[in-house]
Amino acid sequence: SLRARVLGGTDGKGGGNGPAIVLLHGFGAPGTDLVPLHQVFRVADEVRWVFPEAPLDLASIGFGFDARAWWMIDMAALERAQMTGEIRDRSDDIPEGLAPARAAMIELLDHIEGELQPSKIVLGGFSQGAMLSLDVALHDERPLAGLVQLSGTLLAQSEWGPRMAARDGLPILQSHGRHDPLLPYAIAEKLHGMMDDAGMKGDFISFNGGH
Repeated sequence: SLRARVLGGTDGKGGGNGPAIVLLHGFGAPGTDLVPLHQVFRVADEVRWVFPEAPLDLASIGFGFDARAWWMIDMAALERAQMTGEIRDRSDDIPEGLAPARAAMIELLDHIEGELQPSKIVLGGFSQGAMLSLDVALHDERPLAGLVQLSGTLLAQSEWGPRMAARDGLPILQSHGRHDPLLPYAIAEKLHGMMDDAGMKGDFISFNGGH
């Protein structure tokens, strides 16, 4: 049910049977937002890149052309937090659209395995895409070679927490800006601590920047 762009591989169009890196864009971005990353990373030629496009079209509610989302967010609450400097801890939030987005992504991963037949899958994303990729990893049992969390945050703590131990040993790469005004740095640290305690091992890369 999702559209995805596939690049890389032996023919530049997803050919071969090398690993697949699946990266999900953030809220309000077009489906092409992360596509240029495949030209930056130094990876073997056989690596394929898959860039799914979120299902919700935000253009009709005043966002720019081709702005998309995995689920809707409370824009009024976000604006209030930015104006007041409030730290929004959404650790206990379970967005209404999270489960449908998860189901669509699991369906896409099934399709990737059937069509691309990758030797390994690395799953990840930026911001809302990072949140969804982690949610998928914790609800889906397929083996993953790695998990990438770029400027994400902790959601659905009551669901995610008990499921993390099942991903013991999963390599993770997490990064977050110390001055992120949208998704607080402290919550990203909390998320990393939870993953680390559950045995999901990897690097937490902080930087002096925003979102």
